Amino acid sequence: MKKLFLVAFLSLGLASVNAQEKKQEQKTQIVEASCGQCQFGMKGKGGCDLAVRIDGKTYFVDGTDIHKHGDAHAADGFCSTVRKAEVVGEVKNDRFVATSFKLLPVEGHNHSDHDGHHH
Repeated sequence: MKKLFLVAFLSLGLASVNAQEKKQEQKTQIVEASCGQCQFGMKGKGGCDLAVRIDGKTYFVDGTDIHKHGDAHAADGFCSTVRKAEVVGEVKNDRFVATSFKLLPVEGHNHSDHDGHHH
């Protein structure tokens, strides 16, 4: 009987370790982000949808929306340019499911060339 409990305990422990390892696989990565239709040439349901490019492959994004990251049609918006984003998530069913999505500043505009805006 003790052996049965020991085996059950070890099995549960291994299952728990495997579940934790699976969660840790979602690491922060820097990806290209843009409008899937306007910039990446993806076929969608119509309109503009947020997409990311990871290792040369593009995915529409679930977990955030193109309109939550500024005006998509502005000069630095997703429909006008490809931006960098720091993301956490995973690819499921050929879509990127984001648990975190942080748009990075436009490269080349870091404000180090001046001391801010004065009014």
